[in-house]
Amino acid sequence: MNMDNFTLSAIGWNSYFEDQLAKIDTPSVIVARVSAHHGSQVAVYGEAGEFRVPVQSAEAAGRVTVGDWLVLNGADHRAIQLLERQTLLSRKAAGEEAKPQILVANVNAVFIVSSCNEDFNLSRIERYLAMTLQAGATPVVVLTKADLCENPTALVQQVEQLHPGLSVEVMDARNAEQVAALRSWCGPGQSVALLGSSGVGKSTLASALGAGELATGGIREQDGKGRHTTTSRSLHLLPTGGVLVDNPGVREFQLPDCDEGVADLFEDVVDLIASCRFNDCGHDGVPGCAVQAAIQSGELDERRFSSFQKLNEEQSRNAKILAKRRVRDATRSYKVAIAKKRRRRDEH
Repeated sequence: MNMDNFTLSAIGWNSYFEDQLAKIDTPSVIVARVSAHHGSQVAVYGEAGEFRVPVQSAEAAGRVTVGDWLVLNGADHRAIQLLERQTLLSRKAAGEEAKPQILVANVNAVFIVSSCNEDFNLSRIERYLAMTLQAGATPVVVLTKADLCENPTALVQQVEQLHPGLSVEVMDARNAEQVAALRSWCGPGQSVALLGSSGVGKSTLASALGAGELATGGIREQDGKGRHTTTSRSLHLLPTGGVLVDNPGVREFQLPDCDEGVADLFEDVVDLIASCRFNDCGHDGVPGCAVQAAIQSGELDERRFSSFQKLNEEQSRNAKILAKRRVRDATRSYKVAIAKKRRRRDEH
């Protein structure tokens, strides 16, 4: 992107954020978008280009993630407000305790990247789709390493059946002409994120789209899986006018509170369950079960139904744990506030 003609609208600023800014009655403010988090500093893009802000100043109005929009005090660059997010992609953080991990904010589209080798997995793609739909972003499945597959068209057809109208592109990410098929999602003012396992070609794809030379790792010969290369997410300006967020490879990926995303992705399954004449049916072989009848007739793929059950149970379980965690954190914050108030009273 030509920084001489740099504008906020070129990196995703729109009326959704403009309306929020209009309500802030503070003179001499700077609007900036978070491009990377470097521990002690946060990199942001403003109308003057990219600059860095101490993390304490950037997070004075709340914890930030890549893609966030901040309103900063023009004098000391301290955050006055973290603008409400238009979209938010998050997952359950790795580990036993269910807590949300924010991946990226305010993206229009998500390139869900899967390679056409041993990494190809429909159930994993469904996880990414459910999260993307929950966030309100547009999913685009990108099948890379087409040169490693004898029949990539068959894989495209399988993925297209996961959701009506789903855009699926197959390519060799090293081929500029094939990558050009993605540029309609990368124009001025558009923001796109990359999601996928390590080694599927995300960094190669990002470089081909114009994000610069990013570190890439090889594929282990014994299992076809990638080494972890990208270790942190960052926002990159594209020559087509938009921005792209590269993410570290994610293999362990559990859904947080994602009921709407799962219901949207598996609308056909939800409709079949609703049509079953048994209200308490387990859909596991009871005579007359609409779901089992659809599986036996070939109308519903058994793998798809099994995936729905697994993801629905997983997100429901994690949603309950997250809700308890929010209550616990709110109670802790209340107790801390009361303790501070008592200390101030005692000091006087």
